[in-house]
Amino acid sequence: MSQTHNQESSPSLDETTVDRDPIKVFRNWFDAAIASGSRLPESMTLATATPGGKPSARVVLLKNVDANGFVFYTNYRSAKAQELDQNPQAALAFYWVGLDRQVRVEGRVKRVSAAESDEYFKTRPRESQLGALASPQSEVIENREVLEGRLLALEQEYRDREVERPAHWGGYRLKPERIEFWENRPGRLHDRIVYDLQADGSWTIKRLAP
Repeated sequence: MSQTHNQESSPSLDETTVDRDPIKVFRNWFDAAIASGSRLPESMTLATATPGGKPSARVVLLKNVDANGFVFYTNYRSAKAQELDQNPQAALAFYWVGLDRQVRVEGRVKRVSAAESDEYFKTRPRESQLGALASPQSEVIENREVLEGRLLALEQEYRDREVERPAHWGGYRLKPERIEFWENRPGRLHDRIVYDLQADGSWTIKRLAP
C-alpha cells in the first residue's frame, strides 16, 4: 500500500488510549475520510461465501452505521444475497487512499426490517428506484437493450405515481464481532489495533504485528 501519508499529522494508534467503542473510532475515521475529500468514502468491499466455503467479493456502499452494525442495500435475488441468506457470515473492508487507513470488519449478517428498507428506499433518487425494479440483478440477460426497455416501460407505468419498494429489494445489517483498524507507518511497521466482541457485549482491544 502507498506510503505517502504524512505520519506527523496522525498520531499512532494506541491500544491503551483509543476509545473502548470501535464504532466511535470508525465514525471518527469515516468523518476524517469525508473531510479529506476522499471519493466515495462509503465504498466498502463485501466478502461472502457459499455454505461450502467458496468466497466472492464486490464493492458496495455503506448506507448507515451505528451500535447495531453496518447497513447496505441490494436485490434479495442477487448472488450476494443468496450467499448471505445461506451463510450469514461476512466481512467488510474499507480503504481510504488519502489517509492510508484501512478498516476490516467481520460478523454475522441479517436482513433489516421491511420498514427500515421502505424508509431508505424513499430517499433514493427516482431513477435509482426504477433501476431497482428494472434490473434482475445477477441474472444473465441478452443485452443492455433489455434493461433499457424495462426501464422505459417502468417510467411509463410509474409516470404519475410514487415508486414503491419491490419486495425483493432491501437492506442487510452486519453486526460486527471483530473490527481491525490499520494505519500506514514508516518502514512498513504499520499500526494494527483489533477489537474482539465478548459474550457480555464488551470489546477486548489488542495490538497486532504488521
